[in-house]
Formats: sequence, structure tokens, C-alpha cells
Amino acid sequence: MAFKISAFIILISISFYANAQIQQTYTHRGEFGFSAGLDHYFGDLDPNNSLRHPKFSAGVFYQWQINNYIGIKVNGDYSFLGYSDSYNSQTDYPYHYKQNLSFNTNVWELSVAGNFNFFKFFPELPEYRFTPYLSAGVGVINFNPYTYLGGNKYYLRPLKTEGESTPYSPYTWVVPVGFGFKYNVSDKVNLFTELIYRFTGTGYLDDVNGTYAPSSDFTPNSAAAKLADRSYVFGSNLFPAGKERGNGKNDSYVTFQVGISFNLAEGYNCPSY
Repeated sequence: MAFKISAFIILISISFYANAQIQQTYTHRGEFGFSAGLDHYFGDLDPNNSLRHPKFSAGVFYQWQINNYIGIKVNGDYSFLGYSDSYNSQTDYPYHYKQNLSFNTNVWELSVAGNFNFFKFFPELPEYRFTPYLSAGVGVINFNPYTYLGGNKYYLRPLKTEGESTPYSPYTWVVPVGFGFKYNVSDKVNLFTELIYRFTGTGYLDDVNGTYAPSSDFTPNSAAAKLADRSYVFGSNLFPAGKERGNGKNDSYVTFQVGISFNLAEGYNCPSY
């Protein structure tokens, strides 16, 4: 009986020792994965920052894990953004409603971010298979807003709808910040969800940022003239030259995605003797 008790204690001790050694020598090396979900634009056409008209977003990433808490993540993301002044209440936002502007744009993003896990994340240990995390980074986006007039699609940037001397750049910086939750469902596979808010370096995601340009800047009855001031459906001279068209602030957008990731092999650090 004593031998059985001793053997049991020895086995338990070995188990605890092995588990401790795993925690000391195992490091989550990293992962790669895919995600998809919804996004929403915030800018001049959405004065109350509503979330009523989300659109599609998706992404891929590779993450290198520096230690059990900090990782470096390279992201490639796509967001389809769009909004219309017609979404605004004619009673609450008559100015925006009568502007009658609208846009869509495909946004392509490449960014690098740092991820911080709140808990240790060891995919091979059940007690360390879940962690919330924070993320912050910097990157670049490409965008090219367009709209429709008379059933035809027009890219707005080359039309210089605010009378710009040269078209604004289709590239700008982006700063994504957010948080997420990650859960390991097997040794190789994780599921995660994350909410990322993106600050950008442009006010022209929606092609709206400054003031109305003089009508003399455009060829009469041209697409540029009709898309620069679309309030003509409500009357004439509602927004003369110099009137505010946009608030001059940078636009932003948010994404909410769920995804799957795959852990990189070879997670153990060999101890030195």
C-alpha cells in the first residue's frame, strides 16, 4: 500500500515537473490566418457616426511571436466602404440630406502591428488556450472613391470635385488599433474575433473634405460639375462656392471580423546544459 502511495506521489510529481518544464521551454512561435466580417466608414457623409450601413471586409495575416505575450503581425486587409447622404434624416440632418452626395471605395491595406496577449498562450496546454489581446500598428492604404450618375460609374478623384489643383493621393497612412479574443481549439487551429478602429491620414475616403468650388472650375453639364454639387435635385444655388462641403477632418473606419489561424510548428526551445 505504501509503495502504491509513493508511486502515485512520484507520478504526480513527475507530471507537475513536466508541465512546469513545458511552460519554461515552450513558446508559441506564431501563426498565420484568415478573417472576414463587417466594416463601417466614419466621415463627412455620416455626421452622427452611425453604424447602420456596414459593408464587407476581409484579411490575411502572419504573426511572429516574440515571447508568450508579445507578437509582431503583418496584415493584408480589404475593406469595402461606402455611404450616402440619403441615409441621413431629412429632419435631423437637412444640410447633409440636401447635399445628396454618395460614394463607394475599395480600400487595400498593408500594415504591421504589435499584439499584446493578456494571458500566456500555449496551444498544447488546456489551461492556456484562451487570451484577450490588444493590437496597435501602422500601415498604408490605397483607395479610389467612385459613385454613380445616370447609371454610369464615375471615379471621383480625377474629376477634382472640390476644385483641387491636383488630385489628392490615392495612398495614405493608417493607424489600426483594437482588441480581440483568441481561443485554441486544437494543437494547430485557433479561432479569434477582433474589433479594429483605423485612423487615416486623409479626409478624402469619401471624396468630401473641403468647400464647394466655383462652377467656373467645371465644364457646364459635365459629369464633374454634376457630381461636385448634387443638390440640384432639390433646387439651384443651395451650396454656392466657398460653402462647407466637408469638415476638413480625416476620415476613419472600423472593422469587426472573425477568423481562423494555424499555429506554426516547432514551438519548443531546447534547454541549454
